[in-house]
Amino acid sequence: MKRMACIGECMMELSERPDGTLTRGFGGDTLNTALYLARLGVPVDYVSALGDDPFSDAMVAAWSAEGIGTGLIPRVAHRLPGLYLIRTDDRGERRFFYWRDNAPVRQLFRLPQIRAIEAALCEAELIYLSGITLSLFDASGRDRLFDVLARARGHGVRIAFDTNFRPRGWPDAGLARAMFERAFQASDIVLASVEDHELLHGPADPEEVIRRLRAAGVRETVVKLASPACHVMLGAHGEVVAADDVPGVIDTTAAGDSFAAGYLAARRAGRSPAAAARIGHTLAGAVVCHRGAIIPQAAMPAINLAPEAP
Repeated sequence: MKRMACIGECMMELSERPDGTLTRGFGGDTLNTALYLARLGVPVDYVSALGDDPFSDAMVAAWSAEGIGTGLIPRVAHRLPGLYLIRTDDRGERRFFYWRDNAPVRQLFRLPQIRAIEAALCEAELIYLSGITLSLFDASGRDRLFDVLARARGHGVRIAFDTNFRPRGWPDAGLARAMFERAFQASDIVLASVEDHELLHGPADPEEVIRRLRAAGVRETVVKLASPACHVMLGAHGEVVAADDVPGVIDTTAAGDSFAAGYLAARRAGRSPAAAARIGHTLAGAVVCHRGAIIPQAAMPAINLAPEAP
């Protein structure tokens, strides 16, 4: 059975509690998506690089226990994974503080194992990456990433890109805009947001975001709106899918990552884009009611991925 592959970075996660104490976990946008995909029964590998330290050992063990494939994660001697701290305000909105400049994943495309990783990516069912993934690498690393995406696509692999733009990860907005445009042109599915678009291009409405994606040749688009809803489009057909109200939001960390997992898992199962968006909303709605990126297994909502009746 073919597998999905998520490319990116996972870091040690420190979450600040109201009393100032910290809890330790792990997280990273594409890793969060991979984990929720695995919980939804999707065969998935994570593609990254870690150190040879106890924290990296614990990450790999935890991911394996969740059912994530870890065979495409080389280990780099004498390196530690990146670290981030989440501070959450009274409304559940979060700020991130990072220590990640020397993380081993930044060397990924210079490691001796990269040829084997690239060969495996060309055999995947779908490759998922994000704007944060793009920000991890230097120019030569990004060129090699786009080259393997093109080769994989030539082998029938679908590419899904989540914009997930973090300005601090980029030396300037112009470079980010150019790399995002390149990613749009390389993708079959793009999960975007009006918020990301405005950070990159200035004030915009959803129609402008959709036009930009369609002009780049993206056939399937999901544009998250300012309200709790998204606009999904496949070919010429589009519609707005609203999320149900979620009382008691505690922490919005990984809301978008879990939405992506629900959406991609549902599309893989044959659900329509609108039905997939509703499943994405359901999963994200559960995630925001807990602190941190990864909710307990027992808190996972019941999700039916059976194909819709004709």
